[in-house]
Amino acid sequence: MQRTDFSRMVCSIARTLDVIGEPWSPLILRDVWVGMTRFEQLQADLGISRKVLTERLNHLVEQGVLERRPYDRRPRHEYVLTEKGTDLLDLLMVMTTWGDKWLAGEPGPPILYRHHACGEISTADLRCAGCGAPMHAPDIDLLPGPGAAAA
Repeated sequence: MQRTDFSRMVCSIARTLDVIGEPWSPLILRDVWVGMTRFEQLQADLGISRKVLTERLNHLVEQGVLERRPYDRRPRHEYVLTEKGTDLLDLLMVMTTWGDKWLAGEPGPPILYRHHACGEISTADLRCAGCGAPMHAPDIDLLPGPGAAAA
C-alpha cells in the first residue's frame, strides 16, 4: 500500500509528519539524543527489526535530520543529530510533557529534565517568542502565512 505523501501538503504539521510521523522515528531520535548512536545499540534498545531500522535511519538521513558518520575502517557508521534534528528534540520534549501529564500514571514520569541554566528539574513549556507569555492553542488566532498564498 502506498503511503500518502504528506510533504506536498500545504501544512507544516503534515510536512513534519512526513519526516518523523512513522512511530519508530521519534524513538530513534530519542535514542540518538541520549547517546545511542550505533546501529546495534539502537536495535538492541528498540527491539526493532534490522530492515525497519535501516529504512528509518536511511529516511532520517535523507531528510537531513541525522548524519551518518563512519567510526571504523569496516563499513560501520554512527548516527548523529544535525541542526535540523536537534531542533526536532524540542518537539519531542513537548510530546514528553503531554505524555507525562496524561499517560505516566501513578508511577510518574520515567525521565526528568534538569535545565542547565538554573539546575532546576522542569518540563518543556511553550512561550511566545515575542513577549515570553505562555502560548497554548486557546491563546492564539490562526492567520494565513506567506506559504498559504502558494496553495
